[in-house]
Amino acid sequence: MSNWLNRVAERRMLKARAEGKLDHLPGEGRPLPDRPGDAFVDPGLAVGFRIMAEAGALPQEIVLKQELAAAKSAYAEATTEEECHLAMRRIATLDLKIAIAEEARRKFLKP
Repeated sequence: MSNWLNRVAERRMLKARAEGKLDHLPGEGRPLPDRPGDAFVDPGLAVGFRIMAEAGALPQEIVLKQELAAAKSAYAEATTEEECHLAMRRIATLDLKIAIAEEARRKFLKP
């Protein structure tokens, strides 16, 4: 995220805390859930993706990553050479789609 956006977000969070709007939120006082997949994602994007997921509106990248996990599982469970070939083709296609979606997001968010 850009510096000015970080400053604006920080000011709004401090204002909300001062007004008591952050009190009594779900999960208050408990540790954050373990999300190892978020380790390699920008924290701002991770929060945005999580908010969208909780609202039931998953970004295309997340849907594609879920499909990729299913395709990898199908590859692991494949018993014939034809099933392996089809699963590998699906994995390659999904990898490409994910790369395209990530590049589009980067270009959109680039200052």
